Amino acid sequence: MSRKNIVIAIDGFSSCGKSTVAKALAKKLHFVFIDSGAMYRAVTLYFQRNNIDLADNDAVLEALENIHIDFIPNPEKVQIHLNDEDVSEAIRTMEVSNYVSEVSAVKAVRTAMVKQQQSLGNKRNIVMDGRDIGTTVFPQADLKIFMTASPQVRAERRYAELTAKGEVLTMEEVKENLSHRDHIDSTREESPLRQAEDAIVLDNSELNQEEQLDFVVNLIKEKIGLAE
Repeated sequence: MSRKNIVIAIDGFSSCGKSTVAKALAKKLHFVFIDSGAMYRAVTLYFQRNNIDLADNDAVLEALENIHIDFIPNPEKVQIHLNDEDVSEAIRTMEVSNYVSEVSAVKAVRTAMVKQQQSLGNKRNIVMDGRDIGTTVFPQADLKIFMTASPQVRAERRYAELTAKGEVLTMEEVKENLSHRDHIDSTREESPLRQAEDAIVLDNSELNQEEQLDFVVNLIKEKIGLAE
């Protein structure tokens, strides 16, 4: 492996706690946390704001040329900036959630985002979470984890997250959204969601955040020999 830095890839279904574990792990190891899903959400937000038709390849390519995404750390959390605007909250709405899988399935979008993700990972020690990090973005990652949880648990977590932010919706709407995203993510032609052969599965249906973090830290000690 030519790079000297460490890459930890965490893949899995939506609303199974990937980002929560990845953030905590990055903080514990003093690594940089990269939320690849947030990048696709930022692209989705830009497309929605600018009425980009996914069927219009020229419009998609032109829009991607005008999209600049960055992660800005601060004492409380890492902010995601879209063209210098903090969109950390704007990308988490149900409106974006309902469209992000379609945007993520576009080849030009994935090509652009993978290029940005690889650039970030080739410069520093990172923990990156997403759908295709261990299979497409960093197939040679030092550690690959595939996270999952039962559909009911995932729906409950997502519902609690959205209602806490004041969104008005039903549990059934959340379940339908997750099912829809699972189908698109798993069946899309470009970099579908799948478990890498050398990934270690973490089913966190009955684990709290501390137990999940301990599980991953122990894996890192075992596989990479990295001390806390």
